[in-house]
Amino acid sequence: MEIFTQDWIALVLTGLGTLFLIGEVLVNMRGIFALLGIGFITIYFTVYLETNSLILMLLIYFVGIVLIIIDGKLLNDGTLATIGTASMLAAVALPAPNFAAGMYAVLGVLIGAGSSFFFLKVFKRREMWNKLTLKDQLTSEAGYNSMKEEYRSLINQEAITLNDMRPVGTIRVGTKDYSAVSNGQWIPRNTKVKVIQVDGTKILVDFIK
Repeated sequence: MEIFTQDWIALVLTGLGTLFLIGEVLVNMRGIFALLGIGFITIYFTVYLETNSLILMLLIYFVGIVLIIIDGKLLNDGTLATIGTASMLAAVALPAPNFAAGMYAVLGVLIGAGSSFFFLKVFKRREMWNKLTLKDQLTSEAGYNSMKEEYRSLINQEAITLNDMRPVGTIRVGTKDYSAVSNGQWIPRNTKVKVIQVDGTKILVDFIK
């Protein structure tokens, strides 16, 4: 089709593909956004690539998305997100027939990824991510009186990490071990930390300053 000879079509295809794929991760659309995103991205790669190269570039593109998800929801240190973004941009830029089309493709990914966050204002956020972020504040002020005194007494106490916290791990306070989470940081094993907050049975630790 003649429309696919236009350089700007790369922006449309990669933009819509990324928009719907990231949107499916953020909100619960029962796979509709995923199908749309896969469709647009597949069309983009099909236009410019042969079958063998198409599969490879699709794989690189989707690995990039997975790395961004892992970083944003589990690690929060930016390393995997940077690698994932670079993978997505490389995957769409390399197949482009010329520099202009490549720039349009890269711009489409960036615009699509950024625009996908607007879905959060319209559709229901996926509950699986709410569980990981532990947003509920189980404090006495909020009406929760079930916090154990044992956990309350841990605040401001020093502890040592028993494994690498990425950001979830195990700490030892005195002679007892507890499950804890860092403040979005990767804390190595055998590092001295301090309990800075307790919400219910969720223990938040940070480096000793």
